[in-house]
Amino acid sequence: MKIFLISSIALLFAFNSFAQKSDGSTKSLLNAEKDFQKSLTKNGEKDAYLDFSSADALVFKPNPTNAKKFYLDGNQSNEDLIRKPNMAMSSRSGDFGFTTGSYALGSTNAQYGQYLSIWKTDNEKWKLAMDLETKSNKPLNDVENKFMEPKDHFVPKFINDKEIKAGKDIIVTTEKTLNTLLKTHGVVAFSGFLAPNARLIFPGREAMNGEAEIVSFYSNTVDKITFKNAGVDKALGSDLAYTYGIATIDYKADLRESFNYVFVWQRSADFSWNLLVQAYVPAER
Repeated sequence: MKIFLISSIALLFAFNSFAQKSDGSTKSLLNAEKDFQKSLTKNGEKDAYLDFSSADALVFKPNPTNAKKFYLDGNQSNEDLIRKPNMAMSSRSGDFGFTTGSYALGSTNAQYGQYLSIWKTDNEKWKLAMDLETKSNKPLNDVENKFMEPKDHFVPKFINDKEIKAGKDIIVTTEKTLNTLLKTHGVVAFSGFLAPNARLIFPGREAMNGEAEIVSFYSNTVDKITFKNAGVDKALGSDLAYTYGIATIDYKADLRESFNYVFVWQRSADFSWNLLVQAYVPAER
């Protein structure tokens, strides 16, 4: 009996390690997302985030804060959290990826919204690096799943800190260029920076997809928007990156609001960087 018990524990540990293991594919990332959901359902929000978050992971509650500190301090919901990813992608280097989709919190008076999670590998296992949830009404429209596998597998054999920094600087410069064009040309400037499968996640709205829907929302709602970058990171495969910071929005309805934003950037065939996912959550001052 004792041998059987030890063997069962060893098998369970091996299963959990394998479940989060990354093989560089989007499929393995989605498997990690599924196991995260299983942990949310079985163990609750606190234990799930403590188990699946990296040491320096950020959660937006609503401002960015260290995930482990947030949950160790006793901040958690006792309601069931159900996440349903409908868009995901892993970098060709397998060290970086994202999942996004809808969520429901609770059952009696359920809250609904959209989430964006940035995942990175740690000892060949997927770990949450950043997690953002923004509230909306209960989704009325089905969203087509877009689970995109990387085009190939590539990890540079030799790369130093200077080259890594230079790669990140290109992303920040691209965001600054967008910022400048938004000031000079207005929100229509977004149209030149959106990836083909672009998505926008904004409080109070269902996920918006594609250039036409996204630009229409900005044009009809926003008068001015500016971004102040607070951080950036890029996959070693040089095909995906993210930035985050503070966005200040002046609405056409003579109202100003501040938001925390997380953007996922994708490199196109012409080596330019475009916005694949934009996610906002109200900032707390």
